[in-house]
Order: sequence, then structure tokens, then C-alpha cells
Amino acid sequence: MFIQKNYSFRGVIAFTGGHLIWITAWVSIVALLYETFHAEWMSIPWLPISVIGTAVAFYVGFKNNQAYERLWEARKIWGGIINSSRSWGSAVKSFVSNKFTDVKLKEDELFEIKKRLIYRHIAWVYTLRNQLLIPAPWEHINQNKMVARVAEKRIKKYGVGLVNDGQIEEIFKKFVPTNEEEKLINFKNTATQIIDTQSQDLYLLRENEIIEDFRHMELQKILNDFYDHQGKCERIKKFPLPRQYGGLSFIFTGIFIFLLPLGMVSEFHKLGDFGAWISIPFSVLICWVYITMELVGDYTENPFEGMGNDIPMLSLCRTIEIDLREMLGEKDLPPAIEPINGILM
Repeated sequence: MFIQKNYSFRGVIAFTGGHLIWITAWVSIVALLYETFHAEWMSIPWLPISVIGTAVAFYVGFKNNQAYERLWEARKIWGGIINSSRSWGSAVKSFVSNKFTDVKLKEDELFEIKKRLIYRHIAWVYTLRNQLLIPAPWEHINQNKMVARVAEKRIKKYGVGLVNDGQIEEIFKKFVPTNEEEKLINFKNTATQIIDTQSQDLYLLRENEIIEDFRHMELQKILNDFYDHQGKCERIKKFPLPRQYGGLSFIFTGIFIFLLPLGMVSEFHKLGDFGAWISIPFSVLICWVYITMELVGDYTENPFEGMGNDIPMLSLCRTIEIDLREMLGEKDLPPAIEPINGILM
């Protein structure tokens, strides 16, 4: 997530600079042919181009609105994960007690139960993030060679490549009981099975009367909330913005950029002998605005892609970890994730 108020000029060029090269080349070729070789036949009346430009603007605007909706929904889901995680930690601390047991447990035994439930949840949060970062077929990293190379470079420079967030195996060693590590990590959907393990643990606590029915149901309800949050994240991750919007808008923008200088050059030629040359910067500017609008939507529609536009899941995971471990009374806590180069991951 970009946290600076405005993009720097350098950042804008890094994001769109490659497209400025071919746009400038195409616009210059049109002006050269028109002015030097008097290729008036290639000019197009301005009216149809303006109609196409208006239609493309509406189409790209709709796509960008939907892309933002996906991004904002993802952020709301993770806000729900934070709130539910705090509820889980607070409930576990309050509900796991000797109040209903015939054989009283020692305080350190109760603490170990609470720690196990809370630590396992922290592992779930990091595991969910890890699973959401697995590239989907329609994401940029899985496209043709040029797009994939650009995506890989952006991930390293403006995405998850900025932070050393550790492997999932390291997370498991830290937060999952040793006897559960290998079993959980080999599941196809590890995050789902972690919650199921939590549920089985609650069942055993109920069997041993460490919690009674009401507390069991309340804790299970929070686990169901985690399933709900996970399912919503997976819906966004595994169902793309419909490709008739995600793909066709790029084609329409390309058609408009191809046609624009053919109309601009004749209009500017009316200003005088060198009017066609003056059309170059204006055509480049208009084309650049359209391609930038297209790119903004294109790189916003997948909020779990591992790039700078992503939801800052690592920061949110660390926030949850700090909050829950503080509930356990721990003092040796990891630092909050800080932004790097204006990007918070």
C-alpha cells in the first residue's frame, strides 16, 4: 500500500514511463508522415475520435470503480479479521479457567492452553496471507514474458520483495505445536485446517469441562467468523474482475491511442505550417492520461498480488500478533512493520 499523499514524478515515470516511449514514437511517426510526406489521406475527422474517446473513458472509469471496490472490500475483510482476532484473544483469556472443572488445573497449565489457542491463531493469520499471495492465472506475474518481467521487477522493488517476511515453515515453528507442524503444513488448504484444529481443541476443552456449553459456543462462533473472513478473501483471490472488463478496456484504450494522433494532426495543422509538430506533445499527453487510467485499474483489481497497490497484509498480521501476544502478557514483541520507500506491505 502506498502511504505517501502524492505520487512523486519519479514514481509516475517508473509506473508509466515504458508506455510513454511507444506512444511518443507512434505520435511522432504520424506527424512526420503528415508534415513531411504530405500524407493527408491518413487524417481522420475529429468527431468519431471524440465519440470513441468518450466511450472508452466511461468503460475504463467503470472498470476502475469495480477494481477499487475489490480493493476496498479486501481491506474491510482484513479489518474484520483484526477485530475478530482481538475478540478471540480476549475470549480465550476470559473463558479458559477452572470455574467448571472438578480437577483444578495449575495456572501455568491454563496459561499453556490459552497460549496454544492464541498462537495457533497467529499462525492462521500468517498462513492465510501466504496462501493469498500464491499467483492466480490472470495476475501479471503469470502473463506473457514482457508483462511477467515487469511484474517481477515491480514485486521486488515495490511489493513483497521489499520485506523479508520469513517462510511459512518458520512461522509454524514459532506458533504451532511441534506435533501438529508436519500434518498441518501438508494440507492443500492449511488455513482451513488450522481453524478446524482449533475447533477440535475446543471440543477437548469442553470434554474436560475447562469450558462449558455457552463458552464453547461463543468461541466456536468466533472460529466461524474466521471461516467467513477467509472465504471472502478467497472469493476475491479466486474470482477475477470479469475479463470482458479487465481485458477489453485495454484493447479499447489501444484503439483510441492508435486513432487519436490521426485526428489531432489535421486539427493542429490548421494553425500553420508547423502545426502538425505541435500536435505531438498534446497527443502524447492525452494518450498518456488514457493509458495511465487503464494501468491504475489494471494494477488495482487484484488486491492480493504482492505489489505496491496491495492490502498491507503483513502489517496487519504483525498488528494482530502484537495485540494477541500483549494479551498474554509478553514483553518481547516484534516491531510493527514500517513502510519502505513509501510502501507498507
